[in-house]
Amino acid sequence: MPDIETYADLHADATAVLGRWTATSPEAAANRDRTLALLAAGPVAMSRAHRPGHVTASALVLDPTGARVLLCLHGKFRKWVQLGGHCEPGDRTLAAAALREATEESGIAGLVVDPEPIDVDIHPVACQGGSLHYDVRFAVLAPAGATERVSAESEALGWFPPDRLPEPLADGTVQLVAPGLAALARRAAG
Repeated sequence: MPDIETYADLHADATAVLGRWTATSPEAAANRDRTLALLAAGPVAMSRAHRPGHVTASALVLDPTGARVLLCLHGKFRKWVQLGGHCEPGDRTLAAAALREATEESGIAGLVVDPEPIDVDIHPVACQGGSLHYDVRFAVLAPAGATERVSAESEALGWFPPDRLPEPLADGTVQLVAPGLAALARRAAG
């Protein structure tokens, strides 16, 4: 098990980001509040070793036009899902963790993360014999002409129009599309 204090900066970032975040839906607001309650346990809440649950980070990768989103066919549960996973001791921010996961899982260099979350989702997982992921989700922009490369964690990667996502789709993935596109629009306008 890693030294829990290696998660101190990440824990502080997660607490600050979620504490000031304006949720994108009532469900996301409830999940934000539950995640903040989990974070009251301290930096251990960032580690997969924390059996009651732990914070994870994921990314909805969009092409520069918003005409396509990149999803992976997850190798373990055989559903299409956004990229993401566990926080690591070297991650300094949740946004950086989401960006690291997206880069590792897509093989795409030059991804850019929007630092504001687009969703928070809580779901059961098999970690530690049964736990919960408190998944903080971000919009990530791929550079024009990006070519993905399948990693060891995926069966396949694919670009899909936001209104025609593939099946079987993981629960919670479709709810990322509208706030992801809104983040892309804010970035283009700013």
